[in-house]
Amino acid sequence: MAPRCWRWWPWSSWTRTRLPPSRSIQNFGQHFSTQEQTPQICVVGSGPAGFYTAQHLLKHHSRAHVDIYEKQLVPFGLVRFGVAPDHPEVKNVINTFTQTARSDRCAFYGNVEVGRDVTVQELRDAYHAVVLSYGAEDHQALDIPGEELPGVFSARAFVGWYNGLPENRELAPDLSCDTAVILGQGNVALDVARILLTPPDHLEKTDITEAALGALRQSRVKTVWIVGRRGPLQVAFTIKELREMIQLPGTRPMLDPVDFLGLQDRIKEAARPRKRLMELLLRTATEKPGVEEAARRASASRAWGLRFFRSPQQVLPSPDGWRVAGIRLAVTRLEGIGEATRAVPTGDVEDLPCGLVLSSVGYKSRPIDPSVPFDPKLGVIPNMEGRVVDVPGLYCSGWVKRGPTGVITTTMTDSFLTGQILLQDLRAGYLPSGPRPGSAAIKALLDSRGVWPVSFSDWEKLDAEEVSRGQALGKPREKLLDPQEMLQLLGH
Repeated sequence: MAPRCWRWWPWSSWTRTRLPPSRSIQNFGQHFSTQEQTPQICVVGSGPAGFYTAQHLLKHHSRAHVDIYEKQLVPFGLVRFGVAPDHPEVKNVINTFTQTARSDRCAFYGNVEVGRDVTVQELRDAYHAVVLSYGAEDHQALDIPGEELPGVFSARAFVGWYNGLPENRELAPDLSCDTAVILGQGNVALDVARILLTPPDHLEKTDITEAALGALRQSRVKTVWIVGRRGPLQVAFTIKELREMIQLPGTRPMLDPVDFLGLQDRIKEAARPRKRLMELLLRTATEKPGVEEAARRASASRAWGLRFFRSPQQVLPSPDGWRVAGIRLAVTRLEGIGEATRAVPTGDVEDLPCGLVLSSVGYKSRPIDPSVPFDPKLGVIPNMEGRVVDVPGLYCSGWVKRGPTGVITTTMTDSFLTGQILLQDLRAGYLPSGPRPGSAAIKALLDSRGVWPVSFSDWEKLDAEEVSRGQALGKPREKLLDPQEMLQLLGH
């Protein structure tokens, strides 16, 4: 919910102060003629938020034209670069996005970084409306001593590495240690733990990069601790990801029954999804496994565990100071009730030896352009129902609108709402009523600046190349990692 002080710009105060001199309020307020005009709309970002916004606009306005700009050379954002390689079913949404992109009223322009290659103001001048859907491309820092040591990575970068995000292709994490610690207890933390512990032969038929698969084959990581500041009731992961961890071949869970004392009564009042999750955690921690499961766990060569009530205080260096050797954790206790529950330090600390630290305490958005308001504390663009405050004709959807929470379906709902609001404003006459040049103006600007946009048909050529390379390895695809190679393949 946006603070009350944020202003929704279609109010009359905006029409008094923001109109161009050449356009009277009466003329500006006329309904956008859907019969005569083609609304030119621009979406920045081609992940789920961008594509779902475009999909809604195209479906609910028969003449709207939507251009999608993306800084990567390839589309689909976190569906391609965030979803775990062993979750191919989640990536099926790419089929829907492809149908949207193939519409004759939609165009994709990859390799265009808004804020660098073209400004938001230039987009606003060329389009009737601009939607910012560029997601959360940064990570929350730990802000503790030792965070800069070799062997400490953000989970976001680690995920980008095994998923083929070009900027992370040279990450080269050292997996020669015995123990890894993941800070954070959300789904990304469990994804990373699962990839670290999954037998590599179970991953070789996925779209994980060959470089990552090679490193995982050589990995000596045997134990992964997943650490959270609060308790079992506050974990952020979901039951599907937990079940996958419990059933992971060749691994056994390590849960301390003491952490779950008194939980049985407290989960009775919980909502059903949370209750089911807690019951599974409780059973795994406290019940004696059956004969078959006990034998499976006894033969497991790898292990994972959840550590609760622990907050990172310092990354500990090796004696020579050249890499991570452990992490100092402050022991915490909970204060407050319900959503206000927070972890406070008790004064006790404990040191956990490890050779790899992965920080999974959240993604965050970056400001895109000085002309766009940005709340650095919340990491979002201030908005009311997707309308960017004080900037007429500018909207946002997805994580940059509400923060990096939820799953793809959450983003779908959120993006449809932004699309709905935009079309309401269009029909109410809040957007410019004259024709706008759209991509014609922007392509001319990009050309003058030496920027070569990648079209969706260009992407389909790259896609075919990836699938072909994957087939040779028995995989669905082998992702292209080098932007220069991609451009060369496209003849540029």
